[in-house]
Formats: sequence, C-alpha cells, structure tokens
Amino acid sequence: MEMTEEYIKRVSELIDKKDGEQVKSMLIDLHPADIAELCDDLSVDDARFVYRLLDNELAADVLVEMDEDRRKLLLEALPSETIAKRFVDYMDTDDAVDIMRELDEEKQEEILSHIEDIEQAGDIVDLLKYDEDTAGGLMGTEMVIVNENWSMPECLKEMRQQAEELDDIYYVYVIDDDERLRGIFPLKKMITSPSVSKVKHVMQKEPISIHVDTPLDEVAQVIEKYDLVAIPVIDSIGRLVGQITVDDVMDEIREQSERDYQLASGLSQDVETDDNVFKQTTARLPWLLIGMLGGIGNSMILGNFDATFVAHPEMALYIPLIGGTGGNVGTQSSAIIVQGLANSSLDDSGIFKQVGKESVVALINATIISLLVYTYNFLRYGPQATVTYSVSISLFAVVMFASIFGTLVPMTLEKLKIDPAIATGPFISITNDIIGMMLYMGITVLLS
Repeated sequence: MEMTEEYIKRVSELIDKKDGEQVKSMLIDLHPADIAELCDDLSVDDARFVYRLLDNELAADVLVEMDEDRRKLLLEALPSETIAKRFVDYMDTDDAVDIMRELDEEKQEEILSHIEDIEQAGDIVDLLKYDEDTAGGLMGTEMVIVNENWSMPECLKEMRQQAEELDDIYYVYVIDDDERLRGIFPLKKMITSPSVSKVKHVMQKEPISIHVDTPLDEVAQVIEKYDLVAIPVIDSIGRLVGQITVDDVMDEIREQSERDYQLASGLSQDVETDDNVFKQTTARLPWLLIGMLGGIGNSMILGNFDATFVAHPEMALYIPLIGGTGGNVGTQSSAIIVQGLANSSLDDSGIFKQVGKESVVALINATIISLLVYTYNFLRYGPQATVTYSVSISLFAVVMFASIFGTLVPMTLEKLKIDPAIATGPFISITNDIIGMMLYMGITVLLS
C-alpha cells in the first residue's frame, strides 16, 4: 500500500487524539514494510505510539523494515530492556545483529543482558565479531540441520521440532558428528526414500558454500551464478556456522550500490532527501571545494598564456570543449572498469588486456572527434590558422590521456584497497580538466 499524505495525516490526527483502537484498525491489514514506511514519516513519539499497538512479532518485523536513520533515532529513545524483550527476542539473529550494529557498545551490552534466550544472546555476540561486509557479518544462525547418520524417521522428527522455531525453511543442511557441512538433504528424498535409509545415503554431497570471511560482493555473485535462495556459511575447518538468504544479500548490495553512486556523484557520505541541511551540505561541500581548487588551478594555467590568447583570441572558444571532452571520456572509461571490478569480470590477469583494449577504443574515438573538429575549423578559419591544427591535436591527446588515465586509476585504487567508485566522479573530471588545459596550451604554443 502506498503511504499517501492523506493517510499519514489521518493516522497522525488519531495519534494526537490518543485513539489507539482506530489507529490499530488502520494498521491491521498492512504489511510490516508498509507500517515501517508509515513510521518513517511520523515523529519518533508518534512512531513509539504505533509500536505500542503492535504485537511483539509484528513490531520486530516492522523495526527491521524501517529506514536505518529513523530506526536509530527510535532505538535511542527506547530503554534497553524494551529493545531486548520487545524486538530482539522475536528477531532472527542476522536481523538482530544489523540493529545492534547501529548502537554504541554500552547500549549493546545492556540489550544483551536483557535477552532471555542465552543461546540467542551468544549467537548475537559471536556474529557481532565479524566484519559487517563479510558473509559472517550478514549470516543468520536459524536453519534446519540434520546429522548424516540419522535414519529417516529420526530425521523427520528432528526436522519437525526445528521447523517450529523458524519462519522460513530454504534448505535442510547435513552435518557430520564434528558439525562439518556434508551435504543438503532434498525434501523430495525425504518422501521417496525408504525409512531404513540413512541421511548420508540420499543427501546431495559437496554443496555450494562460502567461507565466513567471504566479501559480500562475492557472496552475491555466487548466489546469482547458481540461482540459490540461500547459501550455507562454513568456518575455516568446514563447520556449518550459518546461512545467508538472497533477500539479505540483495538489501546489502542495493545499499552498496547507493553508496557507490553517491560517491561517484561527488558526495562524501550517505545522504537522503529528508536529511537536514547541515548533513546535506557537509556531504556535498568537500568535492565542491576540490572542484573550486581545480578551477583556480585551471585559471592559473590559462593566466600564463596571455600572449597566446592575444595572438589567437579564438583559442578561448575551445576551452569548454577540451575540458568537457576529457572529463566525459575519463568518466566513461573509469565507469566500465569499476563495473568490471564490481562483478569480478576483470581481474589481475586481465589488466593489460583491458588497458590495450581501452587504448584501441580511445584511438578510434580520438581520431573521429579530432577529424570532425579539424573539418569544422578548416571551413571556418582556413588551413593556415593555428586553431585549425592545435584544437584537433589537443583533442586527440586529451582523449587518449583521459581514456588510459580513467582505466588505470580505478585499478590502482582497487589495489590500494580504496573504493574505486571514487574514480567515476569529480576526481577524474577535475584531473582531466587540468591536464587537458595543460596539453591544449602547450600544443598551441608549440604550433604558434
């Protein structure tokens, strides 16, 4: 359901009147994600009022779906005991860990002390130790597990007991006596196999799995490649420690894509449209200041060629063309490389091949662009004019430089463990603009 302004206003009016029954009747048929969207648009106090009307399981589901910033504000306003007994006790461990990461260590410890299920608290503590950008930081521990030596009747009994604790069952995992992952138990086999069979005789051996330290982008690639809805996570000696579901991976990849897009757009931190003026300003200002310095640098370069502009005033007309073309070409090249690095289609062995390919593409583009501009200037200024040659040669050099520079920079950043997405934004444009001006002026002076 779409949260219209009229609907939100109506709920707010009922909350102001403290009419809990009417509010509850408006929420009763809504999906948790819709209620979360509503709470995102309400004040923290009004959101707390809504949460008091929900049962514990629904309240936990709604909290998971809320916007991170709004959720953090709500959690900071709630007592630790309430968070533990009202929300965390009713969440899967992976969701609980995501929420706990948003809080400071002191509040985390307070919440953990109030969790009644000691085993769940222990699982959360263990998962908090993993880097949030790895499989261990995203996995959950709720799953159906059977032993390879169990018979069919014993297996069915255990599966029924474990299933009562779970909301969804994706796969049934088979382990040995040392808790090492051995296979996946197909539900079809459970129905068709004789009751005397042992699990290890009917399971699918050597299942696809990932290590606990695997980066999230690699997890997503494995799930996509093999069309999985969930994937088991193992530790360094092969023990089954958790599973990651496709919905969790997609959420994380979407957030990473948003961060990369903002970084490429010249934003130094994550911002939303409803963030305050101060946060939006601090996110945008750093790159704007760098761009300003780049512009000042360009003006200083151009200021050293007063005599050239006096002799050839028409040269000034092509400054935007040189700078814009260099920035566009560099951004195109870096975007292709960043995409290749992100989906692992480009690795160390393919670097030289990619640079060579980009050089050929740049050569073709540079030749076509420079010939078109040469033809235009030839018709406008004649064959003897300096501008006819200098602009075309400069464009050729700028396109070649920008293409190779845009290719090498993201690869270098990747090697240095810096997010290569930065190379698709203002960094490339500013650098190419300055280098382009230097090439343009230098070539013009040489031809004068």
